[in-house]
Amino acid sequence: MSNSPPSGLNFAQQEAVNFMHGPCLVLAGAGSGKTRVITHKIARLIQVGMEPKRIAAITFTNKAATEMRERARSLIGRAAKEVVICTFHALGVRMMRQDGAVLGLKPQFSILDADDVTGILKDCGTVDLATARQWQWTISLWKNTGLNAAQALIQAKDDNERIIARVMALYEERLTAYQSVDFDDLISLPLKLLNEHESVRDKWQAALGHVLVDEYQDTNATQYEVLKLLVGARGRFTAVGDDDQSIYGWRGATLDNLKKLPIDYPQLKVITLEQNYRSTSAILRAANNVICPNPKLFPKNLWSDLGEGEPVRVVDADTEEHEAERTVARIQSLRAGTEGVTNAGTQHKELRDFAILYRANHQAKTFEKALRKANLPYKVSGGQSFFDRAEIKDLCAWFRLWVNNDDDPAFLRAITSPKRGIGHQTLAALGEFAGKYKQSLFESLFSSSLGSVLSTRAVGSLHEFGRAVNDLEFRARHCVGAEDALAFLKEWLKDIDYEKHLYEGEDSEKVAAARWTNVLDFCDWMSKRCGGIIDDTSGATVTTERKNLLEVAQTISLLSTISERETDQNVITLSTLHAAKGLEWPHVMLVGVTEGLLPFKLGDEDNPTGRADGPMSADMTQRLQEERRLMYVGITRAQRTLAVSWTKRRKKGREMVLAQPSRFIAEMALNKETVREDPRAKLKALRAEFAQKAQDTALANAALEKLS
Repeated sequence: MSNSPPSGLNFAQQEAVNFMHGPCLVLAGAGSGKTRVITHKIARLIQVGMEPKRIAAITFTNKAATEMRERARSLIGRAAKEVVICTFHALGVRMMRQDGAVLGLKPQFSILDADDVTGILKDCGTVDLATARQWQWTISLWKNTGLNAAQALIQAKDDNERIIARVMALYEERLTAYQSVDFDDLISLPLKLLNEHESVRDKWQAALGHVLVDEYQDTNATQYEVLKLLVGARGRFTAVGDDDQSIYGWRGATLDNLKKLPIDYPQLKVITLEQNYRSTSAILRAANNVICPNPKLFPKNLWSDLGEGEPVRVVDADTEEHEAERTVARIQSLRAGTEGVTNAGTQHKELRDFAILYRANHQAKTFEKALRKANLPYKVSGGQSFFDRAEIKDLCAWFRLWVNNDDDPAFLRAITSPKRGIGHQTLAALGEFAGKYKQSLFESLFSSSLGSVLSTRAVGSLHEFGRAVNDLEFRARHCVGAEDALAFLKEWLKDIDYEKHLYEGEDSEKVAAARWTNVLDFCDWMSKRCGGIIDDTSGATVTTERKNLLEVAQTISLLSTISERETDQNVITLSTLHAAKGLEWPHVMLVGVTEGLLPFKLGDEDNPTGRADGPMSADMTQRLQEERRLMYVGITRAQRTLAVSWTKRRKKGREMVLAQPSRFIAEMALNKETVREDPRAKLKALRAEFAQKAQDTALANAALEKLS
């Protein structure tokens, strides 16, 4: 939706594209065309003679990688196919599949999802789900800062951390036994690979002539070390990011990576992109004012030539319900009236042009109710991933087991989905047997001594399952291309009677039918990825590389969504600020901008006075700065109009407590005479105006009839 520079690249963008003789940091403000710079730099590198396969562009989401790949293809054509455009995690998979053997990992290793990890940790410590998830979060943070279990134990601050470090050691042992990795390992293991094996490091440095990193401010300590080892001493990289949009400190991202660049690479070229092609001057002024109190690593000031635009509005409300009513009224007012037409035009009145953004997921419920009451369709961004659905996880477990027989979590899910008359007691005995002989569950199936602990009937059932897995693995490996893959998948589902399994497991036929539809969609999607299909993201016919079904299955765990179908829906978007990063809409309603929500409650122990201007600890100062960056991200999602709302009272548990507007509203430094509005009053006035026009038209028609 952003406007592009009127002719090619602006001066700063051109400078970033043309600089390729050393390390380069491009500070790309919100809406300043960073993806455009990256794709044009890829084209420039190819133009000066670099082979496309020696260029890597790394980003953080599959969606961003897909968009970058499509833009590169439109710019440089077929050569874009050879450029390595992927996420950090996908690059990690590529490295470990090729060279992980030196770390004892076979190429067909499994990638565990979050639920698998929770289950293993729960089993390691025999604790409840909540405790296991807390351990999981801590272990993930440790891995992102480069710590293994032994190092975490040494640095543990208290007994709780020492317990988690010991559990982490058991967890690492399980992963090794299962020939599996988790998402964090896809960064930490490549780092270990490059650090400890010079030949592997030399190979990758020779293979990659230039590395471009998108959203550099979101990198964690481990990712930075991986980047350094990939590019070598010459620093053949372009880092593109914005310190003002660093909002993922809670998951390990650190601004230290920006601070380190000029130190580690003294010859670093810093280029700042300040022209914004997204928002009006009024919106950018509010954004610049909000971010101003934060300390600056690299000063910049966004500006736009799109005109002043509509003033940023501040809307106060009595309660969350009142705020939701006013937000809906504003949407209706913008769609029905003339506000924003000067800048936005009538094309910015579709439902998809509106977004309601908030700090935390729980805030969505009230707005959903108000939108339903007004019969306005919407979607909640960041909802359940397609791959989180039980039926899809069932099928993925089978695929994982075909690829890696040592994947015990996949084994246990596949053998019970659907049920095959193999009970929990049989599986428990098999598990004890496998643990005693340090074998995987699948390997133990065919042990000659298994009959000593299980009945002949139980062993027979297990053997039948094992033979079925081996047969399916062989067929899937030789199943190449979309048509063959789809035929195989449908035949397999029929053989295991999976549709019947779904219907027997649901009380509602409607729910079961929806789940079966998801399964069929998944099979269709899987088969298309096997090659020789129409590219369903652009609609254009393309020749894709033909792969067998197992090759496709190995990539599934890296995908967060099955497609981007929802982006084309003409509905209003509800989203958290974190999920909204990288997106934009003509009209944005930033809601719940109240002290305690945005910024999120910072903690009374850090600020004994409880006042916004009270003394703060160093940790609280850092958290406040990140919350301010989150507000900045929210403001800069808006293209043409922005409304910021807060409530005078809000729910806290079962009580209603007094609330104050966020300090960030004052920091926007808006002209108070022009920004306050009551959307309901405006909508009422518009309706009255329309009614009057209708009445005038009726009177005029009546007069004409009399004359005739």
